Amino acid sequence: MLLSLIVACLVVMGSPGPSTISVTAVGAAFGLRRSLGYLSGLIAGTVAVLLAVATGVVALLLAVPRLTPVLLAASAAYILYLAYRIATASPLSKPDAAAAAPSFAGGVLLAIANPKAYVAIAAVFAGSALEPALKTAVLAVMIVLIHLVWLLAGAAFSRIFHDPLWSRRVNIAFAAALVATTAYAVL
Repeated sequence: MLLSLIVACLVVMGSPGPSTISVTAVGAAFGLRRSLGYLSGLIAGTVAVLLAVATGVVALLLAVPRLTPVLLAASAAYILYLAYRIATASPLSKPDAAAAAPSFAGGVLLAIANPKAYVAIAAVFAGSALEPALKTAVLAVMIVLIHLVWLLAGAAFSRIFHDPLWSRRVNIAFAAALVATTAYAVL
C-alpha cells in the first residue's frame, strides 16, 4: 500500500502544474541558490494545503458557494503575476543582482493559490487506505522531494541558456506553461 501511495503521488502530484513549473522556471531564471527561499515557501505552502485537505478545512471552505469564485479569482491573479515575473526576468547571460527572485512568501502564496495542489492532494489522499497520519507524513516528504527535483531541473537549465534570445524564449515558455496548467486545473 505504501508503494502504491508513493507511485500515485509521483504521477499525480509530480506532474507539471503551477507549483512545479514555477519552481523550475525560477530555478532557470535565478539559479539554484537564489531560488531556495521560493522553494522553501512552495514546500511550506503545499504542506499547508495538504494539512487543510487532510483535516477537512478545504471541504468546509468550498461548501460556501460565494467564496469559491473569489478564491479562484485571487489564485488566478497571483499566478498571472508570477507568470509575468518569470516572462520578464533578465536573460541569464546578464544576471541582474537588483532583480529580486521570488521570495519565500511568494512561494507560500503560489502554493496556497494553486488549484492543482488541492485536486492532486485530495485525489492521492483519498485514494489510499493507509492511516491518515502516515499518509500525511509520506505526502509531506514527497512534496519536498518533488519540488526539489523540479528546482534542480530548472537550475540545470540555467547553465544551458546563457544566450539572451534563448533565455527569453525559455522564460516565456515557462510563463505560458504556468498559465496553461493553471487554466487546465481550474477548468
